[in-house]
Amino acid sequence: FEIKEENIFAQDGIFQASGLVEHQAQSVALHTGYKFYLLGKEAPTGYIGAIKSFEAIQLPRLGDKLTSEVSIINEMMGVTLVDIVTKINDEVIAKSQMKTVVM
Repeated sequence: FEIKEENIFAQDGIFQASGLVEHQAQSVALHTGYKFYLLGKEAPTGYIGAIKSFEAIQLPRLGDKLTSEVSIINEMMGVTLVDIVTKINDEVIAKSQMKTVVM
């Protein structure tokens, strides 16, 4: 995911921490959406249920390319607990653990 100037989370050339949280949640949504795609079903709407922890080590700048790795800890009854690590050029810039919920 490349940070561009028109992104609503970019302010004064810096991608805000709230944008990192949203990017991480959307990375989880990709997993859920793909799972429903494989079943031939429409993907449901998903929400962040809870953020247990979040750490922004560095805020990205315009032009930076984010890569996030999602590790699923548990998945039950529409609730997914995940650990997420976001990197720029293999350097960790943010970590979180969150629950997402599909309705």
